[in-house]
Amino acid sequence: MGNIVNRVFDSSGPDGKVRGTPQQIIDKYSQLARDAHLGNDRVAVENFQQHAEHYTRLLGEALREQEAKRESQEAQMQAQQRNRQNDRDQRGDQGEPRTVDPGSAPQPHTGAAVPLGAADAEGSGLVETPESTSKVPDVAPKPRRPRRTVSDKKTSGDDTPDQPQAAE
Repeated sequence: MGNIVNRVFDSSGPDGKVRGTPQQIIDKYSQLARDAHLGNDRVAVENFQQHAEHYTRLLGEALREQEAKRESQEAQMQAQQRNRQNDRDQRGDQGEPRTVDPGSAPQPHTGAAVPLGAADAEGSGLVETPESTSKVPDVAPKPRRPRRTVSDKKTSGDDTPDQPQAAE
């Protein structure tokens, strides 16, 4: 049926066409009914009120459907959240911190290839390699040069001299 609340309707009323959303049409017919009442035209008042009532019922039904749809979606989302929580509870994943066995703590990667199936004496599953046992000397990073500014830059003798020369 679509979104009736924002849909534009063409209503053929007693005073010609009225175009707009249901709320706009209700407002227009209500205004026409007030104007007819001020003009003492009871038949026109009743006619405009009936047109306004029709669009009021149409709008009310559309709003009830939207509310029911929203409630249904919320119920589905809550059911999905309950299912996810039940799945987590069954797996034992409840967000509690896990304790780590120090013997099975992950070791830093040294970049050396480790043959499968080999184990070291501590039972951590890692193989001792020459790279992991030898001490690699610490290499200090190369010092950075300071940035040069315009005054630090030296120019060649022909281009522009540093000091202004006296006129000859």
